[in-house]
Amino acid sequence: MSLLTLAIDVGGSSIKAIILQDDGTNASARSLIHTPHPATPDAIVATLIDLSTKLGEYDRISIGFPSVVENGVTRGAINLHPDWDGFPLAQVLQNKLDKPIRIANDADVQGCGAISGQGVELVITLGTGFGSSLFLNGELLPNLELGQHIWCNRNTYEDCLGQTALEHVGIEVWNMRLLEAIATLYKLFNYDKLYIGGGNARLVKLALPPNLSDKVAIVSNDLGLIGGLALWRSGIQNK
Repeated sequence: MSLLTLAIDVGGSSIKAIILQDDGTNASARSLIHTPHPATPDAIVATLIDLSTKLGEYDRISIGFPSVVENGVTRGAINLHPDWDGFPLAQVLQNKLDKPIRIANDADVQGCGAISGQGVELVITLGTGFGSSLFLNGELLPNLELGQHIWCNRNTYEDCLGQTALEHVGIEVWNMRLLEAIATLYKLFNYDKLYIGGGNARLVKLALPPNLSDKVAIVSNDLGLIGGLALWRSGIQNK
């Protein structure tokens, strides 16, 4: 039996949603709206409910969310609002929409849609913040928050490569920083493949060293939605 999945990608600047068939084809138009500010739980929940009623009929929901997610509870969505720390998003939406739901970190969801399932695969997302996920032979290693890891001159990856940094230093310097980060992450994880996604991946323009040229790929930001199908096929259950 084919199921329709309402896939939602919550970001710091926008929220995207679509209804997908099991084979990944669209069953609705793609919706994109600005993330409400302040991005409190009440504001985001109201937006998600509004989206769910406007797009059409569906059987289940997948959500990529910009924080650690443990058993459907969000932990520290620093690019949204402090009130998200400890918020039971899965249970709240389940009570209001009465649909099966899976919620995971947005980079984890994008990774589910990007990976091949072979070896060590690292995913980073470049947008308002800096997201990350790590997979070993197709299995997610959860709760990797590289964005908050100290990297350069006591600054985090997010400090150096997030949207605020991009606006401050410009595309050329931002790309130079990204190239250095790619090399540093290779030394740290010895990845077989690095996937770069997120809204700012479209701005990536750099020449990789020969040892990394076949190990790095830019992927479509739409995987933040398409990965919602893979989320239901994976073993991630609101973790």
